[in-house]
Amino acid sequence: MKSKIKYSIGDVSRICNISKKALRYYDNIDLITSQRQDYNNYRYYTYESLLAVPVIKYYKQMGFKLEEMRDFIEGKTTSNVYKAIKSSFTSKIEELEKLQEDIRRQYVSVKDWYDLISEAEMVLENDIREVSIKFVESSEYMFQEQEFDNDIKGAIINIEWTNYVESQNNEITGPVILNFSSLKSRMQNKPQHIRILQKTLMPAPETTRVKLGGYLMASCYHIGTHDTLHETYSKICRWANKFGYALGEETYERYVTDYWTTRNDSQFVTEILIKATRQGAVA
Repeated sequence: MKSKIKYSIGDVSRICNISKKALRYYDNIDLITSQRQDYNNYRYYTYESLLAVPVIKYYKQMGFKLEEMRDFIEGKTTSNVYKAIKSSFTSKIEELEKLQEDIRRQYVSVKDWYDLISEAEMVLENDIREVSIKFVESSEYMFQEQEFDNDIKGAIINIEWTNYVESQNNEITGPVILNFSSLKSRMQNKPQHIRILQKTLMPAPETTRVKLGGYLMASCYHIGTHDTLHETYSKICRWANKFGYALGEETYERYVTDYWTTRNDSQFVTEILIKATRQGAVA
């Protein structure tokens, strides 16, 4: 491109692929200033003005504000220009790192929720209600011990738990899991001691973490209201007895979809998990 002495706003817009509106705004804030012709008062730009446009685009790409760009380009920050620019870049890096972490947490939360919806949809469409034995990979969860008084909704949408997680400067993701200390009491709907488990977006202190899995567990999906969960428990117990498995004293209820997702309890999907040990085949 051959340089000229004067460029109209249309020339700059076409050559630099930038709107006239943006150029007028940059002119108003003295970022890329124009000159005025004496005889008709039309604005025009110099070749140096054209060369400022790619620089501005690059600073804009990095997320700098227009006021910051002007200081950089004009070198008016301090007597030590590069020290001031480095300071601004350091602040920008810290800002972007925080933004990146915020986006990561949002992504994980949305992805985990999407996976639960997909799992529930698969269970409902295929009417999956059979008992099975599966190896559950060991995984760590943040937990809190509570007393359960058969208020299942209050245990799942758990204010005490939410406040506890917030007190640890953390955030939850994925399904709520209730760990009941007594299978027998759970089947009889008796109050008992429980642990509430859930994944967190940031690492939790060791004293607040507990492991689930690393062994075989009997698994069965329960479809519908939580009022009939005892029916699925009974089905698991009958199955274990028939096929020679001893069930552990504890039980876990993993709420795939529940009150967090819909008020239609006929669409609830709950996975019941109980540690299982093979005792030998039964004829």
